[in-house]
Formats: sequence, C-alpha cells, structure tokens
Amino acid sequence: MSLDTIDRQIIQATQSGLPLVAEPYQAVAERLGLTAQEVMQRMAQMQQTGVIRRIAAVPNHYKLGYRYNGMTVWDIDDSQIDVLGPKVAELVFVSHCYQRPRHLPDWPYNLFAMVHGKTEAEASAQVAIIAEQLGKYARCHDVLYSSRILKKTGLRIGG
Repeated sequence: MSLDTIDRQIIQATQSGLPLVAEPYQAVAERLGLTAQEVMQRMAQMQQTGVIRRIAAVPNHYKLGYRYNGMTVWDIDDSQIDVLGPKVAELVFVSHCYQRPRHLPDWPYNLFAMVHGKTEAEASAQVAIIAEQLGKYARCHDVLYSSRILKKTGLRIGG
C-alpha cells in the first residue's frame, strides 16, 4: 500500500512517539495543519490496513525497577498451541506472547512469553505459573534473561 503525503507526515510526526501532552493528537494536528479528528481517523485507517501495527506505551522496564526481564521459551505440543498460547497471553504479568517456528534439532521452542520481575524470585514465580498453565503439554522450556534494552523502536521513515 502506498501512503499519501499526509499519511507520511503523520507517521514522521509520531514515529518517535506521541507528544507527552494532555491532547497528543491535537498537538500532532496543529504541527501538520490538520484537525485532531483527521489525525485520529487516518491513524485508525493505517492500523486497519496494517501500515501501523499498534499504538502503545513502551515502558523502560529497567527504569521502573524490573531487573529480571526474561523471554520464556517453551516446547509445546503443536496440537495445543492455539488453546494454550492465548491462556499464557492473558496472564497479567506476560507482556508479549507469540508462536514462532522451531529450528530443530537445536531449537525446539515454539511458544515465547516475556515476563518481568523486580527480583529473580518474582520472575521465577511467574515462570512457574506459566509452567502450571501449560501442564503436561510443556515438554521443556528455558528463560533467556536480558541484560540491557536492545531496541524499542519500529521502522523509521526519513523526511
């Protein structure tokens, strides 16, 4: 899909985040000479067509005190992934959850779920809850803890 000039301007104005003001869409609109309603409608349309994947807050877990940020990886029976994946994704402490292809023989994992704990014990307790949720369908798992933030941005379009 090609973007018109206004859509491209909206993306460029918001790709580093919405302004941290009481009315962010109004601020973007004023900057671009549009109405807030037009900005919101165009962004909603770009979401519907897949140009914009999502609009969400992106917290810095480390600054919030979460030092144990772990991507849990699970080897789940393929016949159960469509049932169990959504259950894991609904857990309040899981921030990301998705299915990925296995890369056998070295990487048997097909379900990924990100957990965040302020202590190692807290993160471990979250992993145990996921394991309980998955039950006998979890053949094995691991936790890959991050040591720093690698990326918190999407695609950038230049001016």
